[in-house]
Amino acid sequence: MPEAAGLYYELHGPDNAPPLILSPGLGGSASYWTPNLSAFATDYRVILYDHRGTGRSDRVLPAVVTVDDLADDMLALLDALGIVRAHVIGHAAGGVAGLALALKAPERVDRLVTVNGWAKADPHFLRCFDMRLALLRHVGAEAYLRAQPIFLYPAEWITAHSDELDAELPHQLEGFPGAATMERRIAALAAFDVSDRLADVSRPLLTLTAQDDMLVPWTASDFAMDIAGARSARMDWGGHACNVTDPPAFNRLVLDYLRS
Repeated sequence: MPEAAGLYYELHGPDNAPPLILSPGLGGSASYWTPNLSAFATDYRVILYDHRGTGRSDRVLPAVVTVDDLADDMLALLDALGIVRAHVIGHAAGGVAGLALALKAPERVDRLVTVNGWAKADPHFLRCFDMRLALLRHVGAEAYLRAQPIFLYPAEWITAHSDELDAELPHQLEGFPGAATMERRIAALAAFDVSDRLADVSRPLLTLTAQDDMLVPWTASDFAMDIAGARSARMDWGGHACNVTDPPAFNRLVLDYLRS
């Protein structure tokens, strides 16, 4: 099993292609990007990895986790693989980690795409996570995971894929990193605030949002206007996990940006 700095990783695509890190959201699993992998691995050396504390990576976390820790993990992975600079596409938690990385070590980031990310936690986002944490604390992991699709996907997509979601649940329960880990990761995301540092972002940036995101409002995810030269794009439909619900539209928008 490939491992570097305590992080499980996978490499896909041509050896000599430009490197591209795909960083997942709160769940932390490299498999989150399965619907997009083949499209990106055609022209890029794609690096998938499980966030620390989740999946096949080291499950030990410090008592307090910060988004800078997530950025440091990406740096450690780049160092271990001998990669000087890479494109970074991050979904939600992975997006804010990419933003932190662009501020911490801009020379290591080529182009950055944040997908339904944020520069500062939004009140609606915090309200949703309070409810999810209440389920986890008082009802348990199964209730937490059963409720998760409500925040990730459009209602009609959930209806159409209900059997698949039910089939995934036992695997999600088996791999669940534990309540303490999720509490620490959510606390890190809630505390993240670089709203007063956006002018310092010097790397090319695309903020990609979904109009119908029920977890992070697109108004909180589109902070490109505060960064010189940054671009924004918005999908009309797809929900928080828009790369899963509408891979063709998502892939086209991101690849057009990376190639531009």
